[in-house]
Formats: sequence, C-alpha cells, structure tokens
Amino acid sequence: MARRSESPPEQSGARRFRSLPAVHALAASLPPDLPAVWRVEAAKTAIARARARIADGESPERVLSDVAHDAGRLAERYAHPSLRPVINATGVVLHTNLGRAPLAEAVAAEVAAVAAGYSTLEYDAEHGARGSRHVHVEHELTAITGAEAAMAVNNNAAAVFLALHELARGREVVVSRGQLVEIGGSFRIPDVMAASGARLVEVGTTNKTRLADYRQAFGPETALFLKVHTSNFRLSGFVESTEAEELAALGRELSVPVMEDLGSGVLYPLTLDGFVEPSVGEVLKAGVDLVTFSGDKLLGGPQAGIIAGRKDLVDRLKRNPLARALRVDKMTLAALELTLRLYREGQQESIPLWAMLNASPEELKRRARMAPPPASGRAGRGPHDRARGTGARRRRVAARGGDADRRHPDRGTGGDGPAPGGRASAAESAGGGAGRGRRGSPGRANGPPARRGAFDRGRGAGSVGGAVGLSVGGRGLSG
Repeated sequence: MARRSESPPEQSGARRFRSLPAVHALAASLPPDLPAVWRVEAAKTAIARARARIADGESPERVLSDVAHDAGRLAERYAHPSLRPVINATGVVLHTNLGRAPLAEAVAAEVAAVAAGYSTLEYDAEHGARGSRHVHVEHELTAITGAEAAMAVNNNAAAVFLALHELARGREVVVSRGQLVEIGGSFRIPDVMAASGARLVEVGTTNKTRLADYRQAFGPETALFLKVHTSNFRLSGFVESTEAEELAALGRELSVPVMEDLGSGVLYPLTLDGFVEPSVGEVLKAGVDLVTFSGDKLLGGPQAGIIAGRKDLVDRLKRNPLARALRVDKMTLAALELTLRLYREGQQESIPLWAMLNASPEELKRRARMAPPPASGRAGRGPHDRARGTGARRRRVAARGGDADRRHPDRGTGGDGPAPGGRASAAESAGGGAGRGRRGSPGRANGPPARRGAFDRGRGAGSVGGAVGLSVGGRGLSG
C-alpha cells in the first residue's frame, strides 16, 4: 500500500496563517469615516503582530479573535497626530518631556498668524530690500539684557556649539572641573567642545577652582575662558568658585574672551527658596563677553538658544556658515519676539510660566477642586475630525512622569509595542487644554520685578524642573 506523503514543514507552517484576514478585508471592516491610509496601515500592523504571535506558538484561533480589535484600536490611534496637548499633572512646571514652557495665548495666536501666510522673515519692508532674520529679536534682547548684540539659534546646545566653533576651533578653552556638567539627553560640555573642534583644558578641582587656576592655564593657545552655570545641581560645603567679575577682569587683562553658558535664561533677578538664579543682564554687567541661554526655560518662550554680548563676537557668529544650519524658523522668531515684547511692556503675568510660579497655594487648591472643562478640539483637527466631530473627543494625557507614550513605535513590524489604548507611561484623561491654567505644586518664588497683578498675591510657586537646576522646597529640579 502506498504511503501517504507528508506536507513539507514550510507548507504545514503556512497553513497556520491561512485563518488570518487579508489586509484589504480587514481594512474594509474598520470604521469607514477614518481615512483609508490609516485603516490600511492599522490592518497591516495588526496582521503582522498576529503572524508574529502565531509563529511564537500561540493558537491561531486565539490570535484571530484579537486581530479585528487590535486593528480598530490602531486605526483610531493612527488617525490622530502623535504630538498632542496634555495635562501636566507632574507638579513640575518646566518639564522637558512635556515641552517645557507653554506659550502665552497672544504669542500662540501670533505664531499661528505668521505660520498661515507670508511674512517679513528676511524682508525689510521699510526699504523694500532683503533683510535679516536676526533683527526680529535682536533689538528686544539687547534692550532687556543690556547686550551690544544678540542672535537666536535653535537651542542652547547649538548656541554653545556655534560659539565654541567660531571662537575656539583648533585652540584651547579653559573650564573649571566642577562645571563639566551633563544635562538632559546626555548633553555634556566636554562632548560638545570636542565636536566643535575646540580643545578642553580643565582647571581646579571638582569642589574648588580659584582665579589663579585660570591664570596658570593661560597660554598662547588659549582662545576662551568658559564658565558654565550649574543650573541642574549644586555643590555645598567645602567649595570655592571664581566669580564672573573676577574671571571677566582676568580675560580683559589677558585679552581672552569670557563666555558663560547660563542655561536657564532668566531675564530678571530671581530667588527660589533662598537660592539666587543669576539673570542674563547681571552676568553681562559683570563683564562677561558672551552669554548663552535657553528660550523655553525661565524665559517662558519657545525652544531657542540665545547668544548675547559683545557686538564684534556676535557678528562673527552670525557670519559663521553653521549659523545658517542652526537658525530658527519664522514660527520660533514670532514666538520669541512677542514673548520678549511682553517683558518689555510689563505683561509678564500673561506668560504662563510666571502665572504658574506666582500662583498661591490657595489658588492651586481652588483649581484642583474645579471640575475639568469640556475637551477642546481646536488643536490638530484634520478633515476626518470635522466630519466625525472627533476633535471634541481628543484625548488628553495626565503625565505621571517620564516620557509621554509614543504613538506608533511598532508600525509595520511584528513586535509587541505598547497596547493601543492601554496604560503606557502616561495615564489618559478627558478634558482640559494643555499648559494654560495648569499649575505645579506650591513652593516659593520671587518673579521678575514687573508690575504686580492678581497672580502675584500669595507669591507661591510651582516647582521648576526638567530644565532648571535648583531645589525648591525639597523638590527636584533636574536639567
């Protein structure tokens, strides 16, 4: 009797996947009001996941029961932008993972107006000729800080890199060992310096660096004395550091420019629970030649790296070819210019950061007891949102710390990414806009010496973290 032939192993394995639906069939079963591109992508991802589970030994019947549900949740998730508003429930006002400082309403409106059409980005309307994008913020920055000149690039790391590249490439930069800091995202001063082409010369010790250490390190290859504000940590006890005035005087004596990476970028003297955060103007007044700082930390504006100081040095940076690669766009310039104008006009109370820092504990308690407002669908709506009204149902994320969940890490793969709609590193809740009207936990702060408004009463403050390096009332303020 003839023996029955057995199916090759690969054919037997292929049979396990036959119960899975075709991509077009699964996509067609999803809600028709979702755009087709997201339905197809969700179907492909759900089927890829299912195949991976079956290949790992799960029962095809069990996997099949999950495919349609998985595809539906993926399609709903894919149909909304990954960058979306959230409710900051961390108690940290300047949270790097949540976008740092929220913009004032007037600033956001100006950005939208500039983004929606043409603008005078590099056009001099008065003379009918090509202009420079630097002019939009330089006047406001010099008026506030007292600097001779100023410019903006895309973040403070870029500002430091550009300055080192232009002023010290191929030469030596002298820095205290106690200021070789690392901040968020593994941004390390020595690494940035090496990438810029400058050579690092460490002086002093971790806890003590004296003026004599800088003088002893000076030589024919010295291009710059660099001082780094330790904004995300502090040393106490048996410590000693060189003040900006002393180092600036030594720089003038030796004809060596002095630069300080100030980081946080507060524009007016600020005291947080007894710790003083130096302002940009104070540092420049002390004689420092260049200061770099962020736009989206204590300044309360958009992400930007700002360079202010001596005109001859700033002009050199503007002419450096890297300045074009690191430049900011029209939306950032619009946001930064208007934020700076709010400072000049004495309207700091309209900047959300300062409203948060100056909210009293009583005000925070009152808000915490309020019912959440209806969810708003104004941000990020697409054509399908208008048809379905889903803008009003956009989810908000109440972040508990760490990175907010990433929406599609697993697209087109068979891997097991975060379950759509499941608990990731953030918990979802409905209602409320992002940033405006949300406050951190109470502390103490003395804000800019501008005119006092209702928000100043009580002088309580939210903690400042993810950007600023002080300790407010025992709460961490990481970089």
